[in-house]
Amino acid sequence: MKIGRILLETADGPMPRLVSVHPERKLVLDLAAAYRRQLMADGASPRMAVRMAAAQFPGSLTEALETGSAFTDAIARLHAGLDERDGIPLSDVRWLAPVDPPVLRDFNAFKNHEATAPDVWFEVPLFFKINPSTIVGPDESVVWPFGCEHLDYELELGLVIGGSHRDLTPENARQALFGVTVFNDFSARNLLRYEMDGRLGPAKGKDFCTALGPWVVTVDELDLTDLQMRATINGEQWSEGNSGSLVWSIEEILSYASRSEPLVAGEVIGTGTVAGGSGWELGRKLEPGDVVTLTISGIGSLTNTVGKPETGGWRPQARERAMAR
Repeated sequence: MKIGRILLETADGPMPRLVSVHPERKLVLDLAAAYRRQLMADGASPRMAVRMAAAQFPGSLTEALETGSAFTDAIARLHAGLDERDGIPLSDVRWLAPVDPPVLRDFNAFKNHEATAPDVWFEVPLFFKINPSTIVGPDESVVWPFGCEHLDYELELGLVIGGSHRDLTPENARQALFGVTVFNDFSARNLLRYEMDGRLGPAKGKDFCTALGPWVVTVDELDLTDLQMRATINGEQWSEGNSGSLVWSIEEILSYASRSEPLVAGEVIGTGTVAGGSGWELGRKLEPGDVVTLTISGIGSLTNTVGKPETGGWRPQARERAMAR
């Protein structure tokens, strides 16, 4: 099952809508609209059909996942009677980021992405948190943040959590996973290196833009241990890797993230960058106007265009060191 979010023109203006994606038929199914028609065919009034369809299929994947198995059960019923007349051609779709996560984490779990990493990276699966309000979707422009001199991409898997879970173990962690998407952890390398010297962060080096898409593929359709991963810049291949090179398994990532704190529905967890999956490792930099496409087998391709550098931001003035006591 492939679930995406689109921006649909309605009588009330543009609205986010959840869709099931059918690349083989070159269409998407507007889930709320199809469910509304199904309810009315079963005798519901138009007013109640609209209300019930909006509750079952809101414009937010997070809210939909919070309904538990009712969400996927309703999709299965719709697919059983799928009529292509209910679909929207893929060519007419304006994509949004498929997920609107309340929490966004990113691990560093792939072999050899950090060749000089300290021992702690191999003792626990480390992660950091990113601002979820700066997520962009397919075909959206990437922010080039103020002060950035080296903009970079990072080729990752994005793990989408399906419900509330806490204190998972590798034996039961798979139950928390709804699906997987393509995750591009855009990075401002010079800002990142500078602020990490302060033993905090990352912050401004990461929080400006993260891309997700094109849709979420449920885990039953994927072999997560053997997904081919590729990055092209302006059509030229820069990076290639495989999900089988994880040092920490997906089950271990989920278990560590959930230790003494909850994972919640709609949360997205990045695996970290596959080895060779960034320009930094290749001695290359992105430039304004570059078209960055990340492709993961079984999922799809996520394309974004790099924007112009932002100017006019505030720079803090350095302070004198505190006097020694």
